[in-house]
Amino acid sequence: MMNDLFLVVLASASPISELRGGIPLGIGLGLEPVLTYSVAVVTNILVFFPARLILNVFYRSVLHRVPLFDRYLLRVRERGKPKVDKYGLVGLALFVSVPLPITGAYTGTVLSWLLDMHWKRAFVAVAAGVVVAGVVVMLITMGVVTAIPLLAG
Repeated sequence: MMNDLFLVVLASASPISELRGGIPLGIGLGLEPVLTYSVAVVTNILVFFPARLILNVFYRSVLHRVPLFDRYLLRVRERGKPKVDKYGLVGLALFVSVPLPITGAYTGTVLSWLLDMHWKRAFVAVAAGVVVAGVVVMLITMGVVTAIPLLAG
């Protein structure tokens, strides 16, 4: 069981699958659904911190030396400010909550950094989005798991 949980953690921390891969993997491995959901969601929420830290460190050590990138970043923030003012944290949470490729915690974290959102508020929005996405993925996964015997029989 510990090996299976570790696989769920790895899948949920992966920028490719995130919890969209971790939850179905855990259920497919026969893990308890509530445990699988909890481990996948907490793991996926926690990727916010290393991702945001890496963005800050990489910017301070490399990207700020590229004038073209600084101009680009300034333009993104200027153009994004009206949308942040209008939709703010709810918009970020909704973006992260859509369980599709390229809309998870990693992308939400990058987006919050690009738009210069305060990290504490961005974390709350990303976490809320991950919780909602986890519920959606869990419901879909459980529906498919339940439907398989019905289709086979």
